[in-house]
Amino acid sequence: MIRTITMGTYVSVQGVFLHSLPNGKIAVKVGKKVYEGKPV
Repeated sequence: MIRTITMGTYVSVQGVFLHSLPNGKIAVKVGKKVYEGKPV
């Protein structure tokens, strides 16, 4: 499933959902990199 997250005010990343984190953020994978941020 594709999900979008925000990292800061102006940066958003869209990638494959990996898992939810205890602090309310989620992790998405783009290529070989994993990004964590708040879901949109």
